[in-house]
Formats: sequence, structure tokens, C-alpha cells
Amino acid sequence: MHTVTLIPGDGIGPEITAAAVKVIEASGAPIQWDRHLAGMAALEKFGTPLPEETLESFRRNKVALKAPLTTPVGGGYRSVNVTLRQEFDLFANVRPAMSFEGTRARFDDVNLVTVRENTEGLYAGIEHFIKAEGKTIAAESIALVTRTGCERIVDYAFRYARQTGRKKVAIVHKANILKCTSGLFLEIGREVAKRYPDIECEDRIVDACAMQMVMDPGQFDVIVTTNLFGDILSDLASGLVGGLGLTAGANIGREAAMFEAVHGSAPDIAGKGIANPTALIMAGVMMLEHLGEQATARRIEQAVRAVIKEGKHVTPDLKPGSTCTTQEMADAIVAELQS
Repeated sequence: MHTVTLIPGDGIGPEITAAAVKVIEASGAPIQWDRHLAGMAALEKFGTPLPEETLESFRRNKVALKAPLTTPVGGGYRSVNVTLRQEFDLFANVRPAMSFEGTRARFDDVNLVTVRENTEGLYAGIEHFIKAEGKTIAAESIALVTRTGCERIVDYAFRYARQTGRKKVAIVHKANILKCTSGLFLEIGREVAKRYPDIECEDRIVDACAMQMVMDPGQFDVIVTTNLFGDILSDLASGLVGGLGLTAGANIGREAAMFEAVHGSAPDIAGKGIANPTALIMAGVMMLEHLGEQATARRIEQAVRAVIKEGKHVTPDLKPGSTCTTQEMADAIVAELQS
């Protein structure tokens, strides 16, 4: 039995969490949930968006499934997502983007993975205002890029490629302009690539990479890049397969791992029961793979794909005009699992 910290999240979070839990439990996966709050729900109850009991649960269980969180505006609160990644050193953000048959996506053969450095770069949060005569005249942010951070994320990407049978890794950078930060990342990336002669390595400048992904995503297999570039390119990749409602992410560290839907909390549709649960269910699939439950993970993925392909029980974002609810889509996936 695996005990997993479950964070239901904010906005549509509780709705898609209920759907994901229903599907995972119906699969027979040996999971015991340890529920805790974070985000706005935690702030309202505990006065902090990240209670100590939530942190302690994650420390104890070392695996978490998390729905989208809302970071409170003002009050000096940092992003809970960023805090969790840095607190547990979840340095690798793994974002697969794979086509689903039956969607309205422009491409039907996308199968790429973005591996994003998760703790450094501009998201390190090292920034300040510059004031003069009582006015803010400028703001500065420091992009922190370390040799250790570069080496471990690129090494993770190559190991991931080898372990999953992928053939090529693209190191994405802006070393032509950012000579120090991107230059160091590219330099170390090339050094690491030499350890993996069985994996093809190339490097792409980030803006050219974005254009090439839109024109021909099939040329990419695994992309490894720094924090901000990875955030942008992984969302772009999600758009190629039908949107954020279909894509999941894993945050991997040496000792702990957190799996999540990568979209936001969507407060505009919260409570309406129409949110697409696919992303969080697929996060559950990634979680089960991490826990060694590969056969169960494949069964759930196949059931999700079958329901989306059929198109009868999918939420409105997947089929305009559909009246299918979040729970009805989950019920259809459960029925497919049990058929």
C-alpha cells in the first residue's frame, strides 16, 4: 500500500480531485490518501497558504498528488507551487505532451517531453526594486544558474530518455544573447551529453525552438531547458495536443515527487461541474508509474484515451456543446476500466 499526500487545491481543484480519486480507486491501485490543504483553502482555515501539517505529510509520504492552487494576492505570499518545489528540492519538472485521438488539436502525432529545471533561473525569486526620491524607478531580477543545477537537470533528461526508450534530447537555451546564464547551461549540457553516446543530442535557441515546435513538433523527442523557458515551452507543447486540460506534470527530486495538473484553478468555472479532469487523472498515471504500478497506470491511460476518442462523455472544452460533467466523464472512464 502506498500512502500519498493529496492536496485538493482551489477553484476547480476539489471537483477534478474527486474525479481523479474515483478513477484511481476504481483501477484497484493500492493507494491510501492523506488529505491536506494548501493555497486559498488553507489560508482561510489556517491563516497560511502552506500549513506545516501539509509540509509534514509530504515529508513523511514523499509522494503527493496536487490539484491547482491559487496564490493569494498581496500579503507577501510566495507561490505555493514554487515554495513546494524549492522546499523539497523538486528540481526536475517533467511535462509530457502526447496527442489524444478525438480532440480538435491541430496535430495528431505529437509525442514529446519537456524536462524543465525547477528551482533556479528567474524563478529563484531573487529580485528587488530600485527607488529614487520615493519612487520606484526600476526593478531587477537575478537569474541564478549553477553548475550543480545545470548538470543534474540535463543528466536527468538524458537518463529519462534512455529509460523510456527515447532517442534524442534537445538542449534549449539563449546562449547567443545570455552569454553567462544560458552559456553555462549549454556548456554543461554538452559535457553531460558525452556520457550518453546512445542518445542523440542537439541544441536549439529558444525562440527558434518555439517556432519549430509549432511548425513541426514531430522533430522533438525530449527537450531540456531552464526554468522560465521550460515553463513557456511546456505550455506551448500542451497547446499542440489540445490544451492544458489534457496535460500533467511531475516534479521530481532525489527524495520526493509531486504530481499535478499543470493548468490553473479556473475560478470562472469553479462549482459548475464542467472542468476537464483529464490532466489530474494523467498526473495520477505518472504518479503510479513513479510508484512502480506500471500496469495499472497503462490501464487508466488506455481508458482515458478510449473515452476521449469516443467523444460521447467528454467535457465542453473537448467537445463544444457537450453537457457532460466532470463526474460523468470520470464515470465513463471508470466504466471503460471495468469493461
